[in-house]
Amino acid sequence: MSQAKNKNTGSTIALNKKARFDYHIVEKFEAGLALTGWEVKSLRAGKCQLVDSYVLLKDSEAWLLGAHITPLKEASTHVIADPTRTRKLLLNRRELNKLIGAVSQTGHTCVPLALYWKGNKVKCEIALVKGKKDFDKRETEKERDWNRQKQRVIRDHVKQ
Repeated sequence: MSQAKNKNTGSTIALNKKARFDYHIVEKFEAGLALTGWEVKSLRAGKCQLVDSYVLLKDSEAWLLGAHITPLKEASTHVIADPTRTRKLLLNRRELNKLIGAVSQTGHTCVPLALYWKGNKVKCEIALVKGKKDFDKRETEKERDWNRQKQRVIRDHVKQ
């Protein structure tokens, strides 16, 4: 029983790798997530995707749109499960004001980067981001390839 608790402590549920490729990350925030029971069970099973999701700031509240949590057949028998429903993000008023100001004035966007467990709570890492241009994306790809090449050279040199 204690192994199951330790297994989920601090572990990542889902990552949005595309967001790191498409945007420059300006600032990160940690937000709680308002979920129903079947969603928590599905997240424990790792049935979540953040690929095309984004954060909507409306009426001084933050909402997670487009996150897909696949319902488990045995967990959601008595409810009609909507896998892509809009979920409320729980943030402090100061954090919300900062996000709303940056998105409305400077042209930043707010996207989710990851879902993870913190104790027995589900947290969503959201970020204030600025879009990358195509040449920035190519530069990121070149840098990633170069780092991979360096690792190969170092590994091969150490083996000899």
